[in-house]
Amino acid sequence: MNPRTKRLIAHFLEPFALRGLDGVQPPGEYDVDVDEEMIEGLSRLAYQRVATFIHVPARGIKAHRTQLVAIDYDELEMALKREQETNK
Repeated sequence: MNPRTKRLIAHFLEPFALRGLDGVQPPGEYDVDVDEEMIEGLSRLAYQRVATFIHVPARGIKAHRTQLVAIDYDELEMALKREQETNK
């Protein structure tokens, strides 16, 4: 297996909640890590997502500690799409 981690930034303009997070999170830019593993035996290079983590609190918020929390990637995408539609 050849694992890799992709780093994304989730931009929230409104408070949001996701399963796995404690309560509603404030707006901000959140680092998201997406862990992927290579799918063996294919004729081309392909990866599958195996885990997604969000860093809390958001960037720029001073905290004594940060947490890396496992979340559902599809739920994150849905929350970002909902916000995008709301803030058009």
